[in-house]
Amino acid sequence: MKTRKILGISLSLIIINMAAIMEKADENLLPSVYKEVSETFSVGPSDLGYLTFIRNFVQGLASPMAGVLAISYDRPTVIAVGTLCWALSTAGVGVSSYFLQVAFFRGINGFGLAIVIPALQSLIADSYLYGVRGTGFGLLNLIGSVGGIGGGAVATVMAGHDFLGIPGWRFAFIVMAMLSCLIAFLVHIFVVDPKRITTDHDTSMTFREELINEGNTNSLSIWVESWQAMKAVTRVPTFQFIVLQGVVGSLPWTSLVFLTLWFELIGFNHNSSATLVSLFAAGCALGSFVGGIIADKMSRLYPHSGRIMCAQFCAFMGIPFSWFLLRVVPQSVSSYATYAATLFLMGLTISWCATATNGPIFAEVVPVKHRTMIYAFDRAFEVSFSSFAAPLVGILAENLYGYDAKSVDPVSGSGREALALSGGLFSMMAVPFGLCCLFYTPLYWTFRHDRESARTDLLL
Repeated sequence: MKTRKILGISLSLIIINMAAIMEKADENLLPSVYKEVSETFSVGPSDLGYLTFIRNFVQGLASPMAGVLAISYDRPTVIAVGTLCWALSTAGVGVSSYFLQVAFFRGINGFGLAIVIPALQSLIADSYLYGVRGTGFGLLNLIGSVGGIGGGAVATVMAGHDFLGIPGWRFAFIVMAMLSCLIAFLVHIFVVDPKRITTDHDTSMTFREELINEGNTNSLSIWVESWQAMKAVTRVPTFQFIVLQGVVGSLPWTSLVFLTLWFELIGFNHNSSATLVSLFAAGCALGSFVGGIIADKMSRLYPHSGRIMCAQFCAFMGIPFSWFLLRVVPQSVSSYATYAATLFLMGLTISWCATATNGPIFAEVVPVKHRTMIYAFDRAFEVSFSSFAAPLVGILAENLYGYDAKSVDPVSGSGREALALSGGLFSMMAVPFGLCCLFYTPLYWTFRHDRESARTDLLL
């Protein structure tokens, strides 16, 4: 099977990047309209945090399914089904009448993301060679972030208006669902799994096809192979340490779902809040791409440690930026320019880990046939634990720093509540960033051994 090309670019990669755009847009959709959801359902930060908790917890539990499904089906099919799943759940949130309905659909949304993201990551890993994988992951993140910026900004702006008699935030969810359905269709029809791409001199088969040719078509053999893959992946020391850092390192990122709400509490209007959050997202997008390029060059200079050094620099930079953003800058609309510059620079320097280090290293420490499984288990552990961050921010803001949802003015916000929310955010960002930096250290000893073991298995 040969992939089609447009202007010399693989059509499969184009559509996969479109799917990444929609995935990022969908992730940023609800946090962008937290204020409107809070007013619609009369809930506070802790309840809003539970929505993120539910989605992330389900996503973590369901992520290993991506590895199992990748054994039974081509990855484009897995991605298409997951995209359709999150599309329907997004529409469900838009038409919900009760808060519990929103919570239910957020859980379904997490299941869709659980099977899409690992399949996307392993597909990208197979599409690029070792020396440029950081750039490949960075490009995927950069392009996907366009959706995150656009989805978040458009939803925040739309939230202040009605469309056809429908509140803007609900209309945004419905439109996002329709676009996601279109992407699911395109992925299913046009995307070719890299393992199935052949040339005139290439007669290689996918791992799934090998199972079929060997007669192992029954579901029992697939589950046995899945179990063996799970054990092989979880026993890799490098995987264990990256997951350990990810458990704490993902806490700050999950906490940042409150960023739009925080700016609106300070007194910024919808447009200004959307612009500030978009600047942070733009910094993250550019930073992940630049970080991937830098890490590729570092890996050529220092094959066994270059990517690890990049990750530790990235994690460390989160500490001073969190302190400056949440504790030093005066929480006033007059600080707009300072917030803008800080957010962009912060995003530029703290967004390297996934593209520069984690994604490329995972592709090196397990055999090719286990790649989807390792990305799936990474998501399972990291997302499950990070799901507690959002409700913890809300609980700390309400119970420790005195946040009171009833004191928030729908137009001008509340300086007191903004200060309380920033206290909760800082508690869940500075310390986890420091621990994340520390937990990368053992990779200086484990990565080389695990990579050589994976290469030995490939030769066997």
